[in-house]
Amino acid sequence: MSDPYSHLPYRPCVGVMLVNGAGLVFVGRRIDTRGQPAEGGDFWQMPQGGVDDGEDLRAAALRELWEETGVEEQHVTLIAQTREEVLYDLPEELLGKLWKGQYRGQRQHWFLARFAGEDADIHLERHDPPEFAEWKWVDPQLLPDLIVPFKKRVYRTVLDEFRDLI
Repeated sequence: MSDPYSHLPYRPCVGVMLVNGAGLVFVGRRIDTRGQPAEGGDFWQMPQGGVDDGEDLRAAALRELWEETGVEEQHVTLIAQTREEVLYDLPEELLGKLWKGQYRGQRQHWFLARFAGEDADIHLERHDPPEFAEWKWVDPQLLPDLIVPFKKRVYRTVLDEFRDLI
């Protein structure tokens, strides 16, 4: 039997690994729009989101970071970008449901960003509706353990690529 979603493209996306002066990484716990926790668990993720048609990747990363964290550009320095896109497929139970059923997964460009602000410069409610219910700084090594299972490989890849720059 063939995969009915194999013809679908990957959604263009950016992600930001925001690192503070202590070498810790920002993660947020998503607010699910349906009121249900993602996959029934307590999962945390780094800021990420879609790229608009024709949008520059760096501009998209800064926009997504602002939308999800309220962190303004003057408090951030983009340090690096992944050499290649990182792809992931949605699990079967989400195919045809997320993103109006138009995509089979995401193709992501990740950026490492240094945060030069204070914790008070983080405002989850700046975007309406907010994406995250709460946030915290974590040791980078914990990232793969905090994310939904189908994105663990993505987080390991990003961590491996940025580890020496954190």
